[in-house]
Amino acid sequence: MWIISKEFRFEAAHRLPHHDGKCQRLHGHSFVGKVFIKSNLLQSEGSQMGMVLDYAVVKKYLEPMIDRYLDHHYLNESINLENPTSEEIARWIFNYLQASGLEGLHSVEVHETCTSACTYFGDRHDY
Repeated sequence: MWIISKEFRFEAAHRLPHHDGKCQRLHGHSFVGKVFIKSNLLQSEGSQMGMVLDYAVVKKYLEPMIDRYLDHHYLNESINLENPTSEEIARWIFNYLQASGLEGLHSVEVHETCTSACTYFGDRHDY
């Protein structure tokens, strides 16, 4: 079993309207995300021989999503979440990548700050 990961970053603003503290106000973060791809097998031929998946392939799924919805966007509007917590953002990214056809998607991690993060595994019930 192998799990590879690809890190990505984006700058974005959001507000948590239901929060009872300062996060209720508009503010921004330098988000750091990581996508995890899982496989029981390595590629057996071609340019990806010996790999789970070429990191460049993962990047091709990430870049349009980051550019269109995340980087320098107001997340409450761009990803249509009323209360875009790190938990909800991780789930949104997972669902987007899954719908885009990224094979082997295992989980998505989102760091809102350097000490606070969330990992989302999808709607799985095997853990």
